[in-house]
Amino acid sequence: MSFDPYQRLPKLHDMTLTSEDFTDGGRLPPRSVMEELGGKDELPQLSWSNVPEGTKTFALTCLDPDAPTGSGFWHMSAFNIPASVTSIPGGAVRWDTIDWEAFGVTGEGQGPIFVGNSRNVAGFTGSRPPVGHGDHRYMFVVHALDTELALGPDATPEQVGMNLFNHAIGRGRITGIFGR
Repeated sequence: MSFDPYQRLPKLHDMTLTSEDFTDGGRLPPRSVMEELGGKDELPQLSWSNVPEGTKTFALTCLDPDAPTGSGFWHMSAFNIPASVTSIPGGAVRWDTIDWEAFGVTGEGQGPIFVGNSRNVAGFTGSRPPVGHGDHRYMFVVHALDTELALGPDATPEQVGMNLFNHAIGRGRITGIFGR
């Protein structure tokens, strides 16, 4: 479990990402586990601060680098979150619903874009590592961007990542653990 996909990326302004639901390196809350395991498939509460000057939008991702795929498992990838949003309530994103008001969207118009994750769901998929595979890390990362990304909802998490490489000016991380 030592591979860290963010270690090879350029050093950026350090943002602070916290959760009321778990501490960095602590166990994921039950809400963030798949329903079939007794969870709710819900994004945990997340808040970020120490945002760099020049931030135009945010992206929010969740990656399990320990999934037995060779490339990890993307649980969520969203971008073009308004710069005015610095906190997301727990449960605002599920695999089947998104609380758009939590992302500053109060009516029709352009809001954040959620792309299909590794389960092909444009939302959040809770943790469900294979039985006996040990603890997995769930890396929640907020990225401060210098622009809106010119991608659509048909983009992949990998395409979002390549755009983040070119436009991220700050990054904050928190990691939750879950195994069975």
